[in-house]
Amino acid sequence: MTLQNLRRIYSVFFFALFVYLLVITDFRNLKGYEVSLFLEINPLVSIFSFFTSGTIYKGLILSLLIIIPTLFLGRFFCSWICPLGILNQWISFFLNKKETSENQEKNEYRKMFRFKYYILVIFAVLAVSGTLQIGLLDPIAFISRAFIVSGFPALYNWGELIYLKQPVFQGGILITLLFLTVLFANRFITRFWCRVLCPLGALLGIMSFGSIMRIRRNIEKCTDCKKCLLHCQGGCDPHSNLRVNECHVCMNCIASCPEDALHYGFAETRSSIHQSFDISRRRLLETGVAAFVLFPMMKSSLTGENQALADVIRPPGALTEKDFLRRCIKCSECMRVCPTNVLQPALLEGGFEGIWDPLLINKIGYCEYNCVLCGQVCPTGAIRNISVEEKIGKKPYKNPIKIGTAFFNRGRCLPWAMNRTCIVCEEVCPTSPKAIWFRKEEVVTREGKVKKVKRPYLDPDLCIGCGICENKCPVLDKPAIRVSSVGETRSKTNQMVLTANK
Repeated sequence: MTLQNLRRIYSVFFFALFVYLLVITDFRNLKGYEVSLFLEINPLVSIFSFFTSGTIYKGLILSLLIIIPTLFLGRFFCSWICPLGILNQWISFFLNKKETSENQEKNEYRKMFRFKYYILVIFAVLAVSGTLQIGLLDPIAFISRAFIVSGFPALYNWGELIYLKQPVFQGGILITLLFLTVLFANRFITRFWCRVLCPLGALLGIMSFGSIMRIRRNIEKCTDCKKCLLHCQGGCDPHSNLRVNECHVCMNCIASCPEDALHYGFAETRSSIHQSFDISRRRLLETGVAAFVLFPMMKSSLTGENQALADVIRPPGALTEKDFLRRCIKCSECMRVCPTNVLQPALLEGGFEGIWDPLLINKIGYCEYNCVLCGQVCPTGAIRNISVEEKIGKKPYKNPIKIGTAFFNRGRCLPWAMNRTCIVCEEVCPTSPKAIWFRKEEVVTREGKVKKVKRPYLDPDLCIGCGICENKCPVLDKPAIRVSSVGETRSKTNQMVLTANK
């Protein structure tokens, strides 16, 4: 079996594995196989989360399985394992089927391929400065977010294969359009994302530059026919002096060469030299300076980090907002496993820095009382892996985890505003004793009659902010009871009553 055929088998296997892990996340215990496996083996996630937090989350140690082989074997991840890279290659194949000189021209190296290295520098500077934004363009986070937010919800119409109810996600159209744009760009440049935009590809290209195993060209056998460019995935110019940092180790050039002038392995006597990095140091410096300017601009806007915001309600187990923003990579894995669809990709509720990070929108769902799935699948520890006992405050824990506090709007509450009986919020409240309770009060009707109405009250010490009362409130358009982030356990300052430090 040739290396090219072996790569094809592996690429199909890893893409199928990626989809399989996404599909089954909320159905069965994986018995050791983490649903966030592809994010945990991602070197970009592990290295940049270390830059922002100063720590390596335990699951990210798996990234060494990619880092170490890349140092010796080259940038194999992009064509052998990466699901977005594999999908881009399949789309490119169907959009550019003809083996013509046009395909050869498309697969030649272009200076625009430098752009991904500048993107990597921007994210690196931001990470060192304290904000983790790689999730915007990291390929694994990008395709995970696209499949979860815009792809899998469509499967509800196919026999409810994935979800128990029709899920909805705010900003889903934007995420879908971005994903489709990336795929359609392959019509003009093969693997446009991988060659031009991908920061992970840039990082792996840097790591692979000194690899001892690489594509080699025999200068005596080569006739410069350029047939090796017909199916080249990296645009690395194997017909001349190959650019190692751009080579995806797809082996297509070896299979296409009619003169058997290319091979993968160690250098031989007649092997050609390889190209150096085609990157402008001045442009790198300018990019770094621009990123340093961008960082304080991001911090100067109103965010959940510098000001308590009512609508920025994070999942139970989430770190403090500052640490949360330093770890969350916007992968949407937590949204995928949320059984009630309450976790949503943020837009600008918490500022630009928090775009697509998870937050709770109780109009859509609520935080299930005994559910802790979001912390189990978080690949970076932005959401701690807590137990049910810790979440609900069962022994040995003294207090439950609060993610917010509910407040009544008496002007919209049926018993308060219209003297009508309604006990929905109290019935669904999951705490014991219930945070919502009633008092029978006498009211005078318009006709002058006296009647007794049960009016609801809330005990803020018992409320955990789960949002089920808001979600089930019969006042549908704007519920009469709404949850705010105040009182959340993870913050010492976002409290209704400040206590002196002991």
